[in-house]
Amino acid sequence: MKKNNLENKNEDMCEVFNSHDDVVERVRERIPDKNEFDELSEFFKIFGNPTRLKIISLLSIEDLCVCDICEALDLNQTTVSNQLRILRANNIVKYQKEGKMARYSLTDLHIEMIYKVGLEHILE
Repeated sequence: MKKNNLENKNEDMCEVFNSHDDVVERVRERIPDKNEFDELSEFFKIFGNPTRLKIISLLSIEDLCVCDICEALDLNQTTVSNQLRILRANNIVKYQKEGKMARYSLTDLHIEMIYKVGLEHILE
């Protein structure tokens, strides 16, 4: 497959360079600014860790306490707690104390949608 890509390496390029100023201006007006791109980049980095993705996956199914997350993922509490701390700091998960237990959930439907759309994309 890579051989075909090398043979046709310029097939997907314009044969002449002639930008369309009106189109360029229209899209430039609508894209986020540099700070927003920086924040978005940092946000997506959170999803770049398999353990955090597994936690998000579990919490997209059901709210869970730390012990249940540890057991479901066969990980120790220190590992899970460290990842939950990162997810909490980035507003991906939240927790509610129930007596001596902390029950975790995703902060909102957006997080679940991002996870599920990403998973759906790679499964195509």
